[in-house]
Parts: sequence; structure tokens; C-alpha cells
Amino acid sequence: MTATPANPPDRLRIAMAQVNPTMGDIAGNRALIAATRARAAAAGADLVVFPELAILGYPPEDLVLRPSVQEACRVAIGELAALTTDGGPGMVVGTPWVDDGKLYNAAALLDGGAVAALRYKHELPNYGVFDEKRVFAAGPLPGPTAFRGVRLGLMVCEDMWFPDVAECLAETGAELLLVPNGSPFDVAKWDVRLNLGVARVVETGLPLMYVNYVGGQDELVFDGGGFVLNADRSMAVRQPEFIEDLLVTEWQRGNDGWHCAPGPLAEPLDRLPKIYEAMMLGLRDYVNRNRFPGVVLGLSGGIDSALSAAVAVDALGPDRVRCVMLPSKYTSQLSLDDAAACADALGVSYETIPIEPAVQAFGGMLAPAFNGRDPDITEENLQSRVRGVTLMALSNKFGHMVLTTGNKSEMSVGYATLYGDMCGGYSVLKDVYKMTVFDLSRWRNTARPAGALGPDGIVIPDSIIQRPPTAELRENQTDQDSLPPYEQLDAILEMLIEKEMPVRDIVAAGQPDDVVRRVQHLLYIAEYKRRQAPPGVKITARNFGRDRRYPITNAFRDQKK
Repeated sequence: MTATPANPPDRLRIAMAQVNPTMGDIAGNRALIAATRARAAAAGADLVVFPELAILGYPPEDLVLRPSVQEACRVAIGELAALTTDGGPGMVVGTPWVDDGKLYNAAALLDGGAVAALRYKHELPNYGVFDEKRVFAAGPLPGPTAFRGVRLGLMVCEDMWFPDVAECLAETGAELLLVPNGSPFDVAKWDVRLNLGVARVVETGLPLMYVNYVGGQDELVFDGGGFVLNADRSMAVRQPEFIEDLLVTEWQRGNDGWHCAPGPLAEPLDRLPKIYEAMMLGLRDYVNRNRFPGVVLGLSGGIDSALSAAVAVDALGPDRVRCVMLPSKYTSQLSLDDAAACADALGVSYETIPIEPAVQAFGGMLAPAFNGRDPDITEENLQSRVRGVTLMALSNKFGHMVLTTGNKSEMSVGYATLYGDMCGGYSVLKDVYKMTVFDLSRWRNTARPAGALGPDGIVIPDSIIQRPPTAELRENQTDQDSLPPYEQLDAILEMLIEKEMPVRDIVAAGQPDDVVRRVQHLLYIAEYKRRQAPPGVKITARNFGRDRRYPITNAFRDQKK
């Protein structure tokens, strides 16, 4: 056990740095960390805790295997350590670290001008969106870290998910637990984190500080929401979600150990604003960090494109969103009117480019090859692909990224056209089921999210929300001609995807056997399409791509018995 200092302090001020580093921008992240430390110093902090791998970004995937990246991170950590010669706050900074030929996910304690201590992540997640065992070695069970007379228990992210690390730290003399995190958002995640934090506090009798990232990294969004639990399980502070935040916490040592004084308790967001904020943040960081001037999308008069446009305007501002109506001969006047009204409400650039000349040209070109065959889905898909080509041409000419507008319900069952409406660089609705699209649209018409750059009031005309969904690729078409009602489809998909329930159990829950089997079949055979889909914001516990990785060639179907 670590010895107790002769004159241990009885007060400590720890700053929780909920920051948004950029993947791979080591110099920029070093500057962000240094500037945040300066702010914390001005507020009188003794220690600043940054998130997991803050110097590089999270998750780094195979980027972290490059020796040049490892060396650049090591140099940056040395430069940050040198700042602490000024007698100001120490820092806990997440970094990759090579030790004896092994690469670790480390938390570095910087103080007195040096790397005062290193603690390596013990529990490496290798499920869902995580592949850490691919790139990192597991560290040993850690002991406490001495900092100015206080024994800190450093646990890196997943180390809080299991009892071993916290118990080892408590048994070897840690006085409080600090948990730097890179914990991605999904709609139910915050309650999971809190429950795990409470479990570690109960097991150890120690207070716990949880510090998380905020920001978007490809498909992942980090929602922040850091918190402190005292040893009695009471919540002392809670940081806001989806925005950067620096919070200095006040700690005092008593006869029963360290206690954090009550501080700000940010109100937790409800489900719909939480999802909307995640979509905004994911899109904003993806567009800005990949240096696109803005986005372009097809505004069809349907609810998916209307909601996608609203999110884009709220994330980027109306001047960076270009909306295009691409009517065919099947496009109704109602769609034209609704799209124009939505564009007007959002204040975006809006133009009309009819696709019929190109559709006719393709029809004539293919007529000899199609001779003797009746029109079918081939001609419908041609319309979608002409629209995709048109949007990509605008993107190439003006530099705007094409934003696709398909939702999770459609992507699940292949109700989307490769090289057509799937053309694009990013999708904000990729992990959002259709019924949630309706809910989000109604919610956005009644509320303006924090930090939104779009207007107040109704931004999606009610006629769009009330209208039966249709792709308008043939006369009088509706989605329900090809699919079960979305209420039923979404319920079945959630059981198949998020819960991995067997067909027999879904049928036992009240869904028709033939419908469930058809949906499962469509889900499996659309895998090849999803492999070619653009990235999109992770919202649910199992998004396509990182979370759910099924083979494309797959003959398995649930048996009837």
C-alpha cells in the first residue's frame, strides 16, 4: 500500500475538461489542452483531468499503430509536461504510450515539469464499436498514483465497466477514483454509465469522477455528460451534454475521506432532443473537420429529406446548405409545394433541376437491350440514379458534400438504391428508425435545440409530416405498397437488430410469422448495400457497420421450429 504523506492536503480543486479534440491533429490537440489548462489555472485548479487519448483522438483505429504517430504523441506529452514547471495545475492526459515494445492506452499524470506517472488501461473493449485489442496491449492492474499528497486512482474508460481495477485501487490505498473516458453516445448510454459508476462507488467506498469527450468522429458522437459521485452515491456535479465544458470541482478531506462539494447539475436531455443534438454534432464535426464548405441534398417534399435539411441547417447554418428539388414526371404538385415551403422555412438555397430529360435519354439508350420486357423496378431505380448523378455533379463542381437522407428502417430492408439515393458522403438518419423520424420532426417544430443555427418555429410543414411516405417513382406509389406499416416494421427490426431475437420469439410477441420472416430475409439480403452506404451518426445500441457486422453471403434463416 502507498504510504500516506506526512502532511497531506485537506483541500483539492480538480477541473473536469470536457473537450473536443480532432483525430490526428496532435499539435492542435496539444494547443487545446494547454489553453484549457490555462483557463483552469485562472480558476484556481490544482489538477485538470482530460478524456481518454485526448492528445490523439478516439478511437484512433490503426492510425495509432504508426510509429510516427506514437512518437508525435510522446513529444507532445513532453511539451505539455514542461508547462507544469510554472507551479500551476497538474494534468491527467490520455495518450498512446510505448513501453518495452508494447503499445498501451495510457493516462499520463503530468506535474512538476515531468511525466510523473503513467497508468495503462487494463480492460480493453473488443465489442460493438470497439477494437482495442487489435491495437493496444492490456496494462496490469494499477495501483494509486501520488499527486501532491493525494493518492489518485486512475481508471481509463472501460476500467470502470468492471470491478477489478476499482477494487485493486481501493485495496492499495487510492483515495478517490478518476475516470478519463472516450465513451460514444447511444440513446440509452448515459444511464448505463451512471449505474456503473454507482456500482464502483458502492464496491470501493470511494468517490468517483467521470470525464468524457464531446464531439463527432466519423460515425461516433461523444456526448460529454461528465459527473462526480461522492462516496455516499450522491451526485455532486453533472456536466452538460453535447457541448464543451470546463468545470472546477471543490474537494475536501474529512474523517471519512474526500468529499466533492455540490456544484452545477446540468439537466439531462430527454430522448428526442438527445438524438437531435447527436445528429447535429456528428454532422457539424464531420463536415468541418473534412473541410467541406457545406452540404447539398435532394429535397423531395418527403419527411426524411426535410428532417435531414433541418438538422443540416441547425448544424451548419442556412448559408452552408443547398437544397435541390429533382422532379420527375411522377413528382406531385404537393411534393413541389411542400419542398418549397420547407426550404423557405429553413431559409436555405433552393433550386429545381428536372430529371426527365436524363431519364428519357437513358430510356432511349437502353430500349434495344430492354426490348420485349415490361417496365419494372429497373426504371424506378434509373430515376433515383439520375438524381444521384445530378447531386454528385453539383458536389464535384461546387465542393459541397452530398448528404443522403435514408433512414434506418429503409436501410435495414434495402428500400434504397445503390448509386442513387445512397450516393453521398454522410447520413444523419442512418441509425434513426422511421417512426423516430416522425417524432423528431414534430419535436423540432416545437423546440429549437441549444446551439442550433436554424430558425425558431415550424421548419417542417405539417403536410409533410401527415402525408403517407412515398418515393414517387411510379403513379400513386406509397412505401406501404412494398413494406409493412412502419409502426410494425420498426418494432420487428428493433427485435431483429438491437435485441437479436429469434423469429419464433418475435412471433410469440405478437408479430405475424410470414411478415417477420420476410423482414428478416430482406434484412439479410440488403447487407451488400449497407456495406456501400456512407457513414452516419450512431444513435442506437447497434448501428450498421461498427456494431453489427454480418456476412454479405449468408444463407442462414431462422427455422420454424
